[in-house]
Amino acid sequence: MPTSSHRLRGFAACALAGTFWGCGFFFGKIALAEMNVGAMVFYRFCFATLGLLPFLFTHPPRLNASEWRTLLFASFLGVPAQFLIQFRGLSLTTVSHASLMVGTMPVILAVGAMFFAKERLHRIGWLCLIVSTTGAALIALGGHHKPTPNGPSLEGDLLVVLSLAIALFWVLLNKKLVERHSAVVVTAYGLCSGTLMLCVAVPLIYGLPPVHGISLKAWGASAAAGLICTASSTMLWNYGMTQVPASQAGVFLNIEPLIGSLLGVFLLGEQLGPPAWIGGALILAAAITLTSHSKSSIEEPALL
Repeated sequence: MPTSSHRLRGFAACALAGTFWGCGFFFGKIALAEMNVGAMVFYRFCFATLGLLPFLFTHPPRLNASEWRTLLFASFLGVPAQFLIQFRGLSLTTVSHASLMVGTMPVILAVGAMFFAKERLHRIGWLCLIVSTTGAALIALGGHHKPTPNGPSLEGDLLVVLSLAIALFWVLLNKKLVERHSAVVVTAYGLCSGTLMLCVAVPLIYGLPPVHGISLKAWGASAAAGLICTASSTMLWNYGMTQVPASQAGVFLNIEPLIGSLLGVFLLGEQLGPPAWIGGALILAAAITLTSHSKSSIEEPALL
């Protein structure tokens, strides 16, 4: 049973992971201006793999055959399946709509944890998830974005939701693995395996990724997306999953649209209306309430 200090470290790791993930759309948009979806995702994970390579030598895996199958399946879901679908959806819709869809992830995660991880959320936990998701919706709807040729589309929104459903199983499978193995091993070997899968999938779907004609700005955005928004965030998230239940940690996923909105205001010059500021306050209030009531907001899995 995790102690209070363990829960605090777990919540902090999940919050920081959500913050890093919140920069993903920002860096992704910069890279997408000069390359297609497949190339952007491919380079993002290539940089992530470079950052994780040392761990392959310092942390040898001790997985059995069944656990390797679980890891490889989770890698397929979490890397090529999730990211190629999600950023394809982003290319067909607006950032505000994509952010709104991402705001549904904590509820998806809580429901999935109930069905597949036998976690039972109390009323305080459900209330926090609802309030946090409402805050994410207010942030997405409260952002005033400059007009662009490509507006929102139902197809793009649904693709983002589909990627979140896929991410649910990636999170739960990783949680199962980190119960027996370190977060470093699961993250390093999982993301590196997923990158190898991208080496096959991207050329087949999008053609060979371009090398020439890409600016230093786009390369820098790809490197930041890989090292910060992928390698570091996934490492932190997997560690957090060893300390707190998945349904509780899910509320910190709503930090992602909060950070995305702040980056839009301070770095892209977007206007953020009162509803979005209220949404940010709701997300922080939900996170504080959930962590301060962590003992009473979750029940232990029922013994079979």
